[in-house]
Amino acid sequence: MSDCLFCKIVAGQIPANKVYEDDDVLAFHDIRPIAPVHFMIIPKRHVDSLAHCGPEHEAVLGKILTLAPRLAKEQGLASGFKTGINTGRGGGQEVFHLHVHVFGHKG
Repeated sequence: MSDCLFCKIVAGQIPANKVYEDDDVLAFHDIRPIAPVHFMIIPKRHVDSLAHCGPEHEAVLGKILTLAPRLAKEQGLASGFKTGINTGRGGGQEVFHLHVHVFGHKG
């Protein structure tokens, strides 16, 4: 989507502090962190929210969720971390491109 902030990050039109990237997903630090370590993992292919996912998204959702602990550990969250998926306006979603927040304190 041409007006989607995260699609512009995926396209390289907006810079991001990347944590990880492959053909399917991109992980980058949140610009408004709520913890000392706070990054998000997004699918490169646009999907508005978790509510818009179907069976065709199972592989990328699985990749995101299995990647989260590995990246959390690499970012210093060895003792644990939190994840969050805000879905829809009522769920606090601000950017309408599916994203999984990963955050916590080093240690």
